[in-house]
Amino acid sequence: MNKFFKSSTALILAFAMVLLVSGCGAKQESALHNGSTAPSSNETVELTISAAASLTDALKEIQKAYESKAETVKLNFSFGASGALQQQIEQGAPADLFLSAATKNMKALVDQELIDKDKQKTLLTNELVVVIPKDAETTIGSMNELTKAGIKNIAIGIPESVPAGSYAKEALTNAELWDDLQAKIVQGKDVRQVLQYVETGNADAGFVYKTDALTSQAVKIAFAIDPQSYAPVEYPIGIVKATKHSKEAEDFYAYLQSQESLDVFAKYGFSIPK
Repeated sequence: MNKFFKSSTALILAFAMVLLVSGCGAKQESALHNGSTAPSSNETVELTISAAASLTDALKEIQKAYESKAETVKLNFSFGASGALQQQIEQGAPADLFLSAATKNMKALVDQELIDKDKQKTLLTNELVVVIPKDAETTIGSMNELTKAGIKNIAIGIPESVPAGSYAKEALTNAELWDDLQAKIVQGKDVRQVLQYVETGNADAGFVYKTDALTSQAVKIAFAIDPQSYAPVEYPIGIVKATKHSKEAEDFYAYLQSQESLDVFAKYGFSIPK
């Protein structure tokens, strides 16, 4: 009798334990489905932004501000000539956003359906200037003075891939100086290289954006190019369709259009379209 009683008691206790464990498991499963105890993800999402070289300084400042707010997002920038960046995206290089210094490069990607036309817009505008070394002995105040004997080398971006170079060629062509100055022209892979040529004295003058000129202590603006002599300098931004981080890309796309970001761009000399 005692043996039977002990066995029964053991069975009852075992059964109770099974019910208790099952009940806890069910509660945990229910809680997970309800989202109340679902594990939160703190994994860092890395966004790759292909951006025109002339945006370097402004975007680096914006990067610090944005990463301090979006702690799980890391921004990686690929700076270069807009035409070269366009080709990289066309060839499948990873990119989540594209910031171009010319509308034609953005349009090409929209036309190829690599960027949604509804997720791109003109963000900024800029203007073209001619810079000379800060300690230059020869001063110039107009396009025609680029023909002076003291101006031996004139730097411009490669017109086929660098928007600033394309604008410079257009302005020189309209001034009927493009052919006459061919022997003096040296070409840079992007607008920052053109600026560097002038800073280091490897060029006596260079065509850059006003915003680039303002970043350098080694050059000075000789004169601004007549804006009627070249196409408007517009900077469109767009989200690349192939992005694997749509939400984060859209969040940064929106942040770049915020007043906080626009104030930074304005500080570096960019203009905001009205």
